Formats: sequence, C-alpha cells, structure tokens
Amino acid sequence: MALVKVAKKADISPGTGKTVVANGKEIALFNIGGNFYALSNKCVHKGGPLGEGELDNSTVTCPWHGWEYDVKTGQCLTMPVSVETYPVKVEEEDVMVEV
Repeated sequence: MALVKVAKKADISPGTGKTVVANGKEIALFNIGGNFYALSNKCVHKGGPLGEGELDNSTVTCPWHGWEYDVKTGQCLTMPVSVETYPVKVEEEDVMVEV
C-alpha cells in the first residue's frame, strides 16, 4: 500500500467532507474536529456518493437514499454491512490516504 496526497488540511473544514481520488479510487474524506477519516465513496445500497453526504458528528448520510455510516469505522448504521476504510496520515498541511 502507498500513501497518496489527496488534499490540504485547509481544503476540508471541520464537520465537512469531500470526494477525493487516490490511485484511481474514489474516496470520501471527512474532517471531524481536525481528525481525518477516509472510506469508500460508494454507498453499499445503490452506490451513492458518500463524500457528498451530510455529516453529523461522525455519521454521514448518503445523499441518494439516506443510508447512514460511521465515518470512523465504515459501519453502516442502517443495515449490518460496512464500506472499506483507509488509513489517513497528516503531515504538516498535507492529508494523505493509504491505498
């Protein structure tokens, strides 16, 4: 696995998320109180873009059909399934994801 720079810390305000690409994979990247978390950008229900979902504390809601996920663990809170998570490392102002 390799660390890939996907954003600057300033690109993602606390309490928000965005979609980034690392080694061809779409990843939903979230900032919770200055801590960054990365998970697959595709909801297991219909493939909705989790990076575009609304974040409430550590729960993101898929914008397509409302399925909820814990961004820290990737665990779906709607059904007993999960999405892949990726380790995140912050070096100075760079946010990197291990893919």
